[in-house]
Amino acid sequence: MANHKSAEKRARQTIKRTQRNRFYRTRLKNITKAVRDAAAKNDKAAATEALKIANKSIHAMVSRGFLKKQSASRRVSRLAILVNKIA
Repeated sequence: MANHKSAEKRARQTIKRTQRNRFYRTRLKNITKAVRDAAAKNDKAAATEALKIANKSIHAMVSRGFLKKQSASRRVSRLAILVNKIA
């Protein structure tokens, strides 16, 4: 347990950041999963819509500082390749 005022504050901040990061991490997984599921079902329209939502959401996470720019671009690129493979 923290004994100093500054250590107590850091502990509170860590709890808040952990909750926020867990929320974004789960959201990222769910968004990605939606695109992959639609692609697995060979549903081009649903996969394209899911990809649009994923692209917007992932790049929003970059502006919030959750993901790095290149990491987000790589994720979106891989999802786009997956969607474009659908006949």
